[in-house]
Amino acid sequence: MEKAEAFCRETNGKVLPLQLDIRKPLDQSLLENVKLVVMCLDQTDTAFVEGCVRNGTHYLDISANGQFLTQIEQWGSQVAPKDLGTAVLSVGLAPGLTNLLAGEAHRLLDEVSELDIFIMLGLGDRHGKAALEWTIDNLCTSYEVMNKHQRVTVESMTEGKLVDFGPELGKKHAYRFPFSDQQTLARTLDVPTVSTRLCFDLDGMTRVVAGLRSMGICQLLHLPKVREATMEVFGRWKMGDDRFAIKVEARGKRGDDEATVECLLSGRDQSKMTAMVAAAVAKSLYEEAFPPGVHHIEQLFSLEKIRFWLEQEASLTMFVREAGL
Repeated sequence: MEKAEAFCRETNGKVLPLQLDIRKPLDQSLLENVKLVVMCLDQTDTAFVEGCVRNGTHYLDISANGQFLTQIEQWGSQVAPKDLGTAVLSVGLAPGLTNLLAGEAHRLLDEVSELDIFIMLGLGDRHGKAALEWTIDNLCTSYEVMNKHQRVTVESMTEGKLVDFGPELGKKHAYRFPFSDQQTLARTLDVPTVSTRLCFDLDGMTRVVAGLRSMGICQLLHLPKVREATMEVFGRWKMGDDRFAIKVEARGKRGDDEATVECLLSGRDQSKMTAMVAAAVAKSLYEEAFPPGVHHIEQLFSLEKIRFWLEQEASLTMFVREAGL
């Protein structure tokens, strides 16, 4: 509360502080004059989301817990949308921009059989504590993806692929990682096979982490002291720079011919970019009318809708390359 009050004083009264425990039952009177809630916290149940949406309050979620987002999605599919607010999930960089880039690639083909998403993060960038914790906790984990319309279990930091991020960033080795976009896009875009892979700007570091994972050493991260020390190292030791990149490769057909589409988006400061995407979506939700109910970002927005705003505010480039297979 003290931090909130200090921040609000800087706005000369334009922003007011409010303390709310989302783990307790929601007092609906608090939402009486609230049009939009932007959620930045991980949650364990959907009670708060349900309270907002049933009240007609719009809800925007920038968290990345795939299992929780699926819970919200399932709840939304079971309630009649009449008089509900609009909830937008998967907002940020990944998920978020990855979903929009995948949607763009999907639009350029008549039929998509496979989506490969590659995310490069800069080790010299500013990464929040929650983001670091999430990354470290998922270095050694199993999760499900869709492969030819079948759920299969895969392991993080395995099945590496060499991906070309263009002449400026070069080629990197990327490995499977449990970003929620791959589960979401298989449903929302109805693509049989979807995978997301992660790499760092320093290719050697990515390969070292993958090697340690294959040796089983990453299992030591389950020990509290080892995990804490690793957090300390990644939080303080700055390597590389602050560049990030997202590449989506879509394979399928255009007409009767097999084809592939590649989309690349790059920039600097992934934390700022996450905030910018959230701000763009929040502004649209506040000012425009959208269908009620629960949606992922790619179901209501296109890359083109926010592209101009992003390009005006950040170092951002995108190219689309189309070629026959």
